[in-house]
Amino acid sequence: MVRVKICGITNLEDALAAAEAGCDAVGFIFYKKSPRYIAPIKAKEIIRKLPKGVIKIGVFVNAAEDTIRDAARLCHLDMLQFHGDETPEFCRRFKGCKIIKSFRVKDKFDPEAVAGYKVFAYLFDTFSKGRFGGTGSVFNWKLIDDLNLKQPVFVSGGLSRRNVSGAIKLIRPSWVDASTSLEERPGKKDHKEIRRFIAAAKGS
Repeated sequence: MVRVKICGITNLEDALAAAEAGCDAVGFIFYKKSPRYIAPIKAKEIIRKLPKGVIKIGVFVNAAEDTIRDAARLCHLDMLQFHGDETPEFCRRFKGCKIIKSFRVKDKFDPEAVAGYKVFAYLFDTFSKGRFGGTGSVFNWKLIDDLNLKQPVFVSGGLSRRNVSGAIKLIRPSWVDASTSLEERPGKKDHKEIRRFIAAAKGS
């Protein structure tokens, strides 16, 4: 069964709603230009109150190594998601950490772009000029449906309860990841949509 990550968590109520609905992971965005940014010290307080077993993922965009390590230690993160222009060499500095490297997909996608990254998992999101995620738009899933990657694959970008089953059937990812489609407004989740999304994903 596919696993579900609810990203862009900024408050305890949304985090608990996601956990109660059966999510496998929650994501905290430590990128100050994002409308879903959360300070690591606030994420730590939320994480302390999460049920055991919920995976905690920190999302970073072109952050300094020390910044990432400090947040990972403070929040006891399980995985680190690099959602910017981080190089394979940069990713290799984090030995012993589970790194998710994201790739923004547009009208064409070069599989060689993935090959150089020796990381725990790959995440595919929708390309938008000048933006690192949170677009709410879907990319052409057929561009990645035959990559045959050995590492776990996360699919993101405009996923909702209406289309997630289609993405799962075509791409067969290990994970699906949603944020924008589950919001009442940036940074505040709609709990009914969280439940519906997870039910649609897990029922596929």
